[in-house]
Amino acid sequence: MLMHIPEVLSKAQVAGMREAMEGAGWTDGRETVGPQGAKVKRNLQLPDASPLRKELGDVVVAALQRHPLFHSAVLPLRTLSPRFNRYEGGGEYGFHIDGAVMHSGTGDTHVRSDVSCTLFLSEPDEYDGGELIVSDTYGEHEVKLPAGDAIVYPSSSLHRVTPVTRGARVASFFWIQSLVRDDGERRLLLEMDAAIRSLSASGADQASILQLTGVYHNLLRRWAET
Repeated sequence: MLMHIPEVLSKAQVAGMREAMEGAGWTDGRETVGPQGAKVKRNLQLPDASPLRKELGDVVVAALQRHPLFHSAVLPLRTLSPRFNRYEGGGEYGFHIDGAVMHSGTGDTHVRSDVSCTLFLSEPDEYDGGELIVSDTYGEHEVKLPAGDAIVYPSSSLHRVTPVTRGARVASFFWIQSLVRDDGERRLLLEMDAAIRSLSASGADQASILQLTGVYHNLLRRWAET
């Protein structure tokens, strides 16, 4: 399921992040991938050990925790600390699939990557190229969103970032382990949640809404892993 999550960050928050990153020490993005990914990856990243990366990542996570659509679509259980990357001067990332299990960076905790997220921090007119291309059974989907908006998609998807030929594409990216492992089950729960919200807003019969809400939670109880 490919889902656009609008206005995760305000324009003021984005501007503050961009200003903080102006003087940051960017490193080769290939340092955080395996040998296969290193063959097709050409970008810059804030170092994992950077205090700025943690500071900005905490802002992103806090914003996501307040966003109802993100929760409905992703049903997050564990979220890896966000990373930040920069593509410029022809930088790109060829087709790849994200690793299935990732170390959280603290202790022995690992996170299964069910959902991938890219949060755009550059406006589309600031750069040429840099589209996120996500491939699934319905074809290839091109994503280039306003600064502050995010896209979530299954981590099992084949995807790439096209070369940036003008300007710089700055973004945050991270992975989430969902309460519900299966993407199809998450989609059904999202559609049911949206229907419940719509019926409630329209003043529909409360007994029917209560019954539908019970079905939602019983399905979540059946499918959820903690």
